[in-house]
Amino acid sequence: MSNFFEKKQPSVSLFLAIVFFFTFSLILQSCEDEVAITPKPRGFPRVVYPEKTYQAFEQGYCDFSFEYPKYAKIEKSNSFFDQRPSNECWFDISIPHFNAKIHFTYSPIDNEETGEKLKADAFELAHKHNIKAKYIEEISIDTKNGAKGIAFNLEGEVASPFQFFVSDEEKHFVRGSLYFNTEVAPDSLAPIFSFVKKDIEHMINTLKWKGK
Repeated sequence: MSNFFEKKQPSVSLFLAIVFFFTFSLILQSCEDEVAITPKPRGFPRVVYPEKTYQAFEQGYCDFSFEYPKYAKIEKSNSFFDQRPSNECWFDISIPHFNAKIHFTYSPIDNEETGEKLKADAFELAHKHNIKAKYIEEISIDTKNGAKGIAFNLEGEVASPFQFFVSDEEKHFVRGSLYFNTEVAPDSLAPIFSFVKKDIEHMINTLKWKGK
């Protein structure tokens, strides 16, 4: 009897070891399944886009006119990024619907502010975003109304994803830059940016110099 028990003892131990192994494996698998479960990502609210209709910008303090969206409004301020405007024709086009603004500055071309200097300043301001920009596309502008310049399309987490300057290359120089007052990721903001950019392109294409 004693010999029989001694022979069976290893088999019982082996059986217990197998049971323990499978039980532990099931517990481990259950934990892995729980870790693998991730909550459904939170979606952004549905964006309602306003109708694309335009109104005239014809202000006495500027030497040019253009058409801008009816969903936007003109704002003037005594300060501009904590800087006092160097010309009366500095203003914002505010877009409350998208929490955005397009900053406009105007400089007359003269001996002090030459066309080449103003262009160099515009390039410098655009390329200051090189640290965060993944890519900067430069787009040539040459409209039927005599506005020539460059648009800068900036990709990545930049403060201003679209900037431009236009000039008649004789007397007038206008610079614009788009800003969104939001921390939403660029990929999520892309449809809104595309919508607003088309309206900026309309502003540029309808811009006319007074007296020409």
